[in-house]
Amino acid sequence: MKIAYLDTVGGISGDMTLGAFVGAGMPFDELVKRLGGLRLKGFELTASHVERSGIVATKIDVIVTEDQHHHRHLKDICAIIGESDLPESVGTKSIAIFEVLAEAEAHVHKSTPEKVHFHEVGAVDSIVDIVGTAICLDHFGIQEVYSSPVKLGSGGFIDTQHGRMPIPTPATVEILKNYPTVLTDIRSELTTPTGAAIIRTLSKGTLAMERLRVSSIGYGAGTREIPEVPNLLRVMIGELEPGYGTDELVTVETNIDDMNPEIYPYVIERLLEAGAHDAFVIPVLMKKGRPGALLSVLTERGKLDAVLQILFRETTTLGVRIQPVERRKISRSTRTVSTSFGMVKVKVIQRESGEILVPEFEECKRIAREKGLPLIEVYKKIEKEVG
Repeated sequence: MKIAYLDTVGGISGDMTLGAFVGAGMPFDELVKRLGGLRLKGFELTASHVERSGIVATKIDVIVTEDQHHHRHLKDICAIIGESDLPESVGTKSIAIFEVLAEAEAHVHKSTPEKVHFHEVGAVDSIVDIVGTAICLDHFGIQEVYSSPVKLGSGGFIDTQHGRMPIPTPATVEILKNYPTVLTDIRSELTTPTGAAIIRTLSKGTLAMERLRVSSIGYGAGTREIPEVPNLLRVMIGELEPGYGTDELVTVETNIDDMNPEIYPYVIERLLEAGAHDAFVIPVLMKKGRPGALLSVLTERGKLDAVLQILFRETTTLGVRIQPVERRKISRSTRTVSTSFGMVKVKVIQRESGEILVPEFEECKRIAREKGLPLIEVYKKIEKEVG
């Protein structure tokens, strides 16, 4: 799945988002051309390279070439976007972001989204920033967006057309309710309402231990140098691999051709008791044409010594091969459920299609012995009841 990960190194704003995507490979000329589909007059778009804390980033500026004194309501912005030549998906995302902004402003000012005057948010540059972001997502074929916890400044103030506002502004805080944030002691507006709305509308959430294969990276620059932090937004575009669990294990193997095969079941039992994840034997044809067995053990490195002690004490081997391996696994757990046999433990397997419950073999064996029933009958009955 192709995703965009928005890393709010120094917060996020609309122009920082555009700069990051251009830095990641969005052709600037194509962005300008596609923004022309808005049929919105009175602005020019420029791009330049600047340094923030020694990191070269892309700075996008929207230069307003005509006076924009009138305020816009949500319906006015929706009309501008709806009457454009932009793809439907671009228009839908753009309008959704403005709706989030309108709802936040309405809540702060005790009004309704329809009555809100957007002021800065409805200005030409914010329309360009938001629609431009949706255009970039369309260009890269982004299926999902994620972000880091959003960094916020605090303790300072910013002058707006509503008057002097605390940092973070009420609209920004409202938009990011219930979304992971980091409240810093930096007295600057790291995250603007537009930036907050972009993340809140588009993002599926934050990433933790997911495996991301990054294909391109871009840095978008904020307007000012901030001493405490690089004033940057970093976007990483790549493929998000399926959410499998990952283990770093070791495989221990040895070839044996001079041991009584009756001993293998006992050795495997001892290995599993010692904490090995798996142990098995494969028939092999060894040197000089002698039949033998490949004994293979999968274990955690922390339990390697215990495994080696069993192999050297309980088998005739004189040496083993040890190799690190990476294991991928589907999330699984156990749960106790009610069945016609009473409360029974089952395995819970998490697949993309949903949760699957599978009977535990040992539980089925116990019930079969207690009830005097065929094991396969018990297994099938529980499988049917929990499936």
